[in-house]
Amino acid sequence: RNTWNTYMLIRLTDGSDVEQTPTLWEKEGKSATMQCNHTKDFTYSYMYWFRQQLPGQTLELIVFISIAKNGDDHDYGNLNTEKFSASKSVPESGTLTVKNLEPKDRGLYFCVVSKHSDTATAES
Repeated sequence: RNTWNTYMLIRLTDGSDVEQTPTLWEKEGKSATMQCNHTKDFTYSYMYWFRQQLPGQTLELIVFISIAKNGDDHDYGNLNTEKFSASKSVPESGTLTVKNLEPKDRGLYFCVVSKHSDTATAES
């Protein structure tokens, strides 16, 4: 079966200081890795990855990461770490990987960076 999944990634920014992977296409069963970079100062060391599966749906927090947390301590909330993997080794960038792609993984994915571990003060 040769099904294609579409991963459209958007960036919501207050300027051009946060950039991420543009539209990404990958085959079902494969993995898709998205990159997020920012040019804010090094104090923006927290990163959140969100997904919106359908227009109008509530955003879903996939993971919260920072360079202060090692990979085992990333906060995936209720989501499965066998499905998602995130990394952040420097303040200015991070990645999110969606593994074993399925049709339900389609959606808008985007990152938000923050100085604090609080979504109320996060900037995307």
